[in-house]
Amino acid sequence: MLDIQAVHHIAIICSDYGRSKRFYTEVLGCEVIAETHRPGRDSWKLDLAVAGGCQIELFSFPDPPPRPSRPEAQGLRHLAFAVADIERAASALEAAGVAHEPIRLDDLTGRRFFFFRDPDDLPLELYEAAR
Repeated sequence: MLDIQAVHHIAIICSDYGRSKRFYTEVLGCEVIAETHRPGRDSWKLDLAVAGGCQIELFSFPDPPPRPSRPEAQGLRHLAFAVADIERAASALEAAGVAHEPIRLDDLTGRRFFFFRDPDDLPLELYEAAR
C-alpha cells in the first residue's frame, strides 16, 4: 500500500497568465513560491503556497484548448479551500468583484460552503472548517 501523506500540488493551465496570477494571489491570497519563464515552451509556471502545505502550480501555454466540462462530467469535479469564516470569505470575494453561489449547508457534515469560478471558469469551493 502507498504511504500517501498529503496532497502536494494541484496543477492548473490558464488562458491568461496575468489575470490568473492576480486572481490566485490577490483574490485568494496564495503566496508566490517561485515564478519561472520557460522560453522553449513559451510558458510560465507559477508555484503558489496554499495555507496548510498544499501548492498550486499555475501554468500558461500558447493557445491552450478549452476543457469541455459540466457539473457532473467525469474527472476532477472542483477544488475546495477550507476557510474559518464563510461569511467573511464570501464578503471578500464580493469586494473583489467575484460572483459566487449562495452559501449552502452540507447535509452530511453540517458545514457551510459555496462555489465560485476562477478566471477560466474552473469550479472552486470555499468550505467552512470545523471550529
